[in-house]
Amino acid sequence: MSQVTTISAPTPSNGERVRRVLWIVLVLNVVVAGAKLVTGLMTGAVAMIADGFHSSMDASSNIVGLVGTKLAAQPPDEDHPYGHRRFETLATLAIGGLLLVAAWEILQTMLDRLLNGGEPDVTAASFGIMIGTMVINLGVTIYERRRGHELHSDILLADAAHTSSDFFVSLSVIISLGLSSLGLAWSDIAIAMLIVFVIGRAGLGIIRQTSNILADQQTLDPHAVQEAIQDVPGLDEIVRVRSRGPADAIHVDVDASIQPAVTTDHAYAITKTVRERLTAAYPQVEEVQVNFVPQKSPTLDYGLETRAIADGLGLRVHEVIPVPAQDGVVLEMHVEVRPGLTLGEAHRQASELERRLVKRIPGVREVVTHIEPSSDQGAPISQSHMALELRDRSVEIAQRLYPDAEWCDSSVRLALGGYALTLCCRLPGSMSVEEAHGIAEHVEAVIRTELPLVQRITIHTEPIEETEPVLNSLP
Repeated sequence: MSQVTTISAPTPSNGERVRRVLWIVLVLNVVVAGAKLVTGLMTGAVAMIADGFHSSMDASSNIVGLVGTKLAAQPPDEDHPYGHRRFETLATLAIGGLLLVAAWEILQTMLDRLLNGGEPDVTAASFGIMIGTMVINLGVTIYERRRGHELHSDILLADAAHTSSDFFVSLSVIISLGLSSLGLAWSDIAIAMLIVFVIGRAGLGIIRQTSNILADQQTLDPHAVQEAIQDVPGLDEIVRVRSRGPADAIHVDVDASIQPAVTTDHAYAITKTVRERLTAAYPQVEEVQVNFVPQKSPTLDYGLETRAIADGLGLRVHEVIPVPAQDGVVLEMHVEVRPGLTLGEAHRQASELERRLVKRIPGVREVVTHIEPSSDQGAPISQSHMALELRDRSVEIAQRLYPDAEWCDSSVRLALGGYALTLCCRLPGSMSVEEAHGIAEHVEAVIRTELPLVQRITIHTEPIEETEPVLNSLP
């Protein structure tokens, strides 16, 4: 049977999509500007010439946008480690500047008309040109604004705002042409002044918006960002949230407090979760920086503090149990050391851990450690006659003690001085953790007593359906 392989064309990047829109709009703006300027110069209509200048600035802004987006699409390099996205913002700023230049050019034309006089020659072609260009401007505005929102492009949205003013300007020009045909020549200058106001307002608005981006104005609502990540496990408090950048490339900084004993691996996991939450809530977020500030918790977590200190010595601990004493707390724990160490070296490492725990954790008066080899390089599952017999007898003991529980996934490995047993115990999901742990400890104790060759026992407790029968109480 033959197999057909389909090769898809590469998906264009966001920058390529933006440039494609700008090229389409540029062609249309050149056609519109040329039609207005030629007709305005032939008829002497200042308002129409002003509108032609306005449309020519649209075409100029498209060219600036094309250059800016091309530069912004370049990847980060040694001189620009954060990328080149600011070039698109600078191009948007230039569009605002071009609008102000256009407003000044129109003002000069108005002053010349006021000083030298003159009246426009209104023709049917003038009305036809203006109505046709209005239709084109309306279509360009709708298309460019829709694509700007889809691509989260500030430059497309700014250019759409620029182009949208053309529609209302052209409408004003039509009104001025109608009034001029009725003998009201002053209306041409009055409408031209209105156009200058519209162009200047649009230019200042774009400059204000891009200046805020360049000045790193807050982009996202910090309260909304906090709500998105406030329940991330491990975060004690969100101290500060900052965001900056254009709409399609937002950078977020989060300062949060965590407990000082949190390990590097745990901190990395917290950071990863924060980033996943924010990029899911805000797809336009490009980068998330998380900064941690240690904070003392009012409730001391002995297990977390102990693991942090043990990590500094290259040791691992488990089953850390604080036992209240008359003058403080006694910590009991299992300490895992590297296999192959002598008893003397293992005891030295455990003693150093005990010394540091007493010194660094408030209220700890004594530490009791049980030394055992690390299980990172554990032996494979044993299928010997003795191992299989120990496995079966261990399951029988567990089922005898708690027949309503599900005992499964049992395995036996060789261990120092005997065997290590792993067993799974499924219990009702509504049962408390303390009761489930008590069941596991009871089974472990009985197996150790009846089967001395079993040196280590690990019982994993898992929930089962709530419809399962309730277990017998602990004896």
